[in-house]
Amino acid sequence: MALWIQISPGSGEPIYVQVVEQIGEAIARGELTSGDKLPAVRKLAGELVINPNTVARAYSSLEQAGLVTTKTGSGTFVSDPKLRKGDAADVNILTERMDTLIARGLNLGMDARDLAGLFEGRLAKFAKKLEEHRDKKDE
Repeated sequence: MALWIQISPGSGEPIYVQVVEQIGEAIARGELTSGDKLPAVRKLAGELVINPNTVARAYSSLEQAGLVTTKTGSGTFVSDPKLRKGDAADVNILTERMDTLIARGLNLGMDARDLAGLFEGRLAKFAKKLEEHRDKKDE
């Protein structure tokens, strides 16, 4: 398992959020699967040239979201999807983000059909990568 994270310090988005989102996307695409071990906090911090507390905060956020579990002395592992909790707060956050993206699209002059097509295309891309990754694991 190779975890590739790219940090953009000038993006305006906190670095720990960038780490959370990129690990979350890797899990969603199937690049990280149940039981995969994440790099140690200090190792990932060193690779990204960021403060270890930033990585620890990202891992804590991922754990609160139910995407990973930390086992003292063993490390941080991707959780089993069957055990993840999808609570109302997470759905609300997702809805707010979708609303923001829809508003941006409308402000760019896109209509509902354009936005739906864009969403479906991105969803298909994630689904394809997930399927490819599952096929590789089955080989």
